[in-house]
Amino acid sequence: MVLAQRRCLLGATAFVAVLLAAPLAVPAAVARDDAAAQKDLALLDAVTWGASPASFDRLAAMGREAWLRDQLHPGTGEALPEAVAAEIARLQPAGSLFERVAAFDAQAKAAAAEIDPTRREAAQAAHQTALTEAGRASVHQAILRALYTPAQLRERMTWFWLNRFNVFIGKANVRASVGDYVDTAIRPHALGRFRDLLAATLQHPAMLRYLDNADNAAGRINENYARELMERHTMGVGSGYTQADVEQLARILTGVGISSRAEPPRLKLLMQEDLVRDGLFEFNPARHAYGPKVLLGRPIQSRGFAEVDEALDILSRHPATARNVGRALATYFVGDTPAEALVQKLAATFTRTDGDIAAVLDELFHAPEFAVAAAGGRFKDPVRFVFSALRLAYDTRVIRNPATVQSWLTRLGEGLFLRSTPDGYPLASAAWTGPGQMVTRFEVARQIGSGPANLFKPAPESEAEPAFPLLQNRLYFTVLAGTLGERTQGVLARAVSPQDWNALFLASPEFMH
Repeated sequence: MVLAQRRCLLGATAFVAVLLAAPLAVPAAVARDDAAAQKDLALLDAVTWGASPASFDRLAAMGREAWLRDQLHPGTGEALPEAVAAEIARLQPAGSLFERVAAFDAQAKAAAAEIDPTRREAAQAAHQTALTEAGRASVHQAILRALYTPAQLRERMTWFWLNRFNVFIGKANVRASVGDYVDTAIRPHALGRFRDLLAATLQHPAMLRYLDNADNAAGRINENYARELMERHTMGVGSGYTQADVEQLARILTGVGISSRAEPPRLKLLMQEDLVRDGLFEFNPARHAYGPKVLLGRPIQSRGFAEVDEALDILSRHPATARNVGRALATYFVGDTPAEALVQKLAATFTRTDGDIAAVLDELFHAPEFAVAAAGGRFKDPVRFVFSALRLAYDTRVIRNPATVQSWLTRLGEGLFLRSTPDGYPLASAAWTGPGQMVTRFEVARQIGSGPANLFKPAPESEAEPAFPLLQNRLYFTVLAGTLGERTQGVLARAVSPQDWNALFLASPEFMH
């Protein structure tokens, strides 16, 4: 049996062994020795979801600094390719979020009211199916934007903040609102001011439902959101706040919730002016624990929703928040243990600019530590691994079936919107380098490298469009090949088919960094 046939039968573990045990060879150099091109490639790969021929050409034409400014300040438009914009528009549900959630709530109530058990079960199943379809559409839109938007840094940062302000698609009816959460609370503020991002996430029903603040009311305090707001979203563990601060913040947040009713709540005359409604968001003063509070040593007067605004001001401008955010950004782009001097520099920029995220990133991208990390390659988490493979393999050609991509991410342990705990997916490389993870990663590399894998099959009943991953493209021959070490070059030289070569390249240490 020839080697190509044998490899088709090998299990994932044996495939890893083939890669690691292959003899070394030193073929003639393919790529030109171009230090500037290598530097461009390193920057592109570090800042975006992965280099592609088209994105490399754009950076080279603009120049590094102009390209980086464009990434840091992309404006409000998306400039998506026409086919991508059309598919996202097709996936976009009709009506406002308020109308959609109100319809889902009505559907759930009608199902629960069914007297006949069989009909009730069928109605409840239909309700769950509709919610699942809404969640799936949100996942597909996120994948398409990540792969094809020219504003790549904004999408990298959208994922970063989404992971930090995590919500789980499997809780309650979060499936109905998670897409809107990304589109209205995260992405518009991903490169803006941290205080605005914090407020947008606080007022979104996906967050309020996920962390139970919709149930937080005077007389039945729920601390879940208050704790995560301090522990995860802003200051960080061990930064000086106490359990008493969590309790005070939870009291401040009472009444911050959700309402899908068209009519406002009935309130006493003195409370009516404190009511705040915006879409599904509602601050209901009848549910608020009025009275003075003290947060982080700062007295807060009893003023309804104004207390929440004051608390966000305190948290977003706290020195611990500046350090915590700076460290997280440095970890995301530089490495697992960023230098303390770099963290302090980023924190200082965060404080000086009042939480201007783009300014902090500008400081980071011009730091010597970033240049070293970009040249060496930050080990890719599963999302970055899969996205970078697809961007390189298919460039501007638009995939038609993002469900395949989500299935790979789920198998690798980083499916979009599937982290059930508030901490989000880990940033540290060690979380993604275990033996089981690597075996699965090699299997996914083989699937991506062997053919279209239903990526170009728009629907189960439709015919798949002809396609094949083109990893040996002009970017590979002009720049990428020059990044490969002798061992990897030797392994690739022994590939027996294009599919074999693709799988080995995607499984190489150089591509995974």
